[in-house]
Amino acid sequence: MNQNLSEKSCNGRRLVIPALFLLLASFTATGQYPGINDDIEKYRKGELIVKAKPGSTIKVEQISHEFWFGCAIANGLAGSSWNDDTKRVYKQKFLENFNSAVTENAVKWGTMEPRRGEVNYSIIDTILRFCDENRLPLRGHNLFWGIPQFIQQWVKDLDDNELRETLKNRAETVTARYRGRFAEYDLNNEMIHGNWYEERLGPEITKLMAQWAHNGDPDARLWLNDYDILTGVKLADYMAHIRKLLSQGVPVAGIGVQGHLHAETFDRAAVKRALDSLSVFGLPVRITEFNMPGQRSKYYNNRQLVMTPEEEQLKAKELVDYYRICFAHPAVEGILMWGFWEGANWIPVSSLYRRDWSPTPALEAYQNLIFREWWTNTEGKAGRDGSFKTRAFYGKYRITVNGVTKEVEHRKSGISTIVEF
Repeated sequence: MNQNLSEKSCNGRRLVIPALFLLLASFTATGQYPGINDDIEKYRKGELIVKAKPGSTIKVEQISHEFWFGCAIANGLAGSSWNDDTKRVYKQKFLENFNSAVTENAVKWGTMEPRRGEVNYSIIDTILRFCDENRLPLRGHNLFWGIPQFIQQWVKDLDDNELRETLKNRAETVTARYRGRFAEYDLNNEMIHGNWYEERLGPEITKLMAQWAHNGDPDARLWLNDYDILTGVKLADYMAHIRKLLSQGVPVAGIGVQGHLHAETFDRAAVKRALDSLSVFGLPVRITEFNMPGQRSKYYNNRQLVMTPEEEQLKAKELVDYYRICFAHPAVEGILMWGFWEGANWIPVSSLYRRDWSPTPALEAYQNLIFREWWTNTEGKAGRDGSFKTRAFYGKYRITVNGVTKEVEHRKSGISTIVEF
C-alpha cells in the first residue's frame, strides 16, 4: 500500500484515508503527533561513550544544549533607557534561560543610521561584548529590510547609482567591522512581503547584497527570514522564493521562519507540514521570532490586556507543544523568542517574566522542558571492557571519572562521541 494512505473499516467496507488526514486527526485529539518523543530521541540524542579503567565511577552532567534555545536582546540592555539594576536582572535572567541570541533592533539599518552618515555602533558593540563574554552565539538581524515603511527617507531619496553604492558600503562596512563575531545575518528581511530594493534596482540585487556582505566577511552566513510561513499561509510563496534565489546562485546559509503569526493557540499540523516542506532544501531552519500568544491574538491589538490564570496555563501548554514540534524536527536547529520580559517585549503577555520579574506559568513549563525533560544527567560504572555508554542530548558536558573532570562537546554528527580517561 502507498505509505501516504491508510486503511480503515466502516460497516464491513475498507476505506482508504490519506495519511495527512490521520495526522490532522491525531494532532486534534492529543495536541501532538504520534511518535514525537521517538523523533526527539532519534534526532536530538546520540551515543556518548566514556572509556576508563574497568569499575571506575563515571558522572555525566550536561552543561548546555547544542540546539539553540535563544531570545532577542533588546536595545535597552545597551542604551541609557534602563537603569543599572534593570540591566543586571535582565542579563541574569537571560543567561539562566537561553544559550543563544539575536539582536532585536540594534543591527537594523534604520536604527544604526537614521540620518545619513551618522552611524551608531555603540549598541551593537555592547550587545556583542555581553554575548562574547558569555559565549552566546548571536544572530545579526538584519543587514537590509526592504519593506518600504522601514526604509529611511534619505535612502529612498538617493538616485539609483547612489543607492547601489550606499547598499554596497552598508554591507561591506558592517560585515568587515564585525568579521567572525556574528554567527549569522538575516540578509534582506521579509522579502516575500515587500522588496523595495528589488523594485528599484532589479532582481539581481539580493545576490549583489550577498556578494557585498562577503566582501567584508567571506565567512558570513547569510540567512533568509520571513513570516506567516509556519501558519501555512505564505509557505508556497516562500518555497518559490527560496528556489528562485538558489537558482540565481544566492549563497543562502539557512532558512528563518518567524513564529509570530498565530493567535492564542496554533495549528500544530500546519507547523509540522511547513517544516517538512522546507526541509527539502537541505538547509538548516531556525524559528527566529517566536511569541506565544502571537500577532493574531487579542493581546496584539490591546497590549494592556491581562491574562486570567486559565489563559496563563493555556499559554504555557501552547508554548510547550510548539517547542516539542520544532525540537523533534531534524531540519530545525533553534528557536528564538522575540522577548522574555514584559518590560521589553512587543507582545508583553507572551513573556516568561512579568514586568516586576515575577515568573509566569510559562517560565516553569519552559524550564521543565529545556533543563529537565531534555537534559542528561547520569552516572554509573565502567564495565569490564572499560566503557560506559549512554544516550545523551547533544550539547556540552562535564564528565567526571574518579574525581578527574573533563568538559567535552557532544555534537550532532551522526557518530558516537568518545571520551577517554
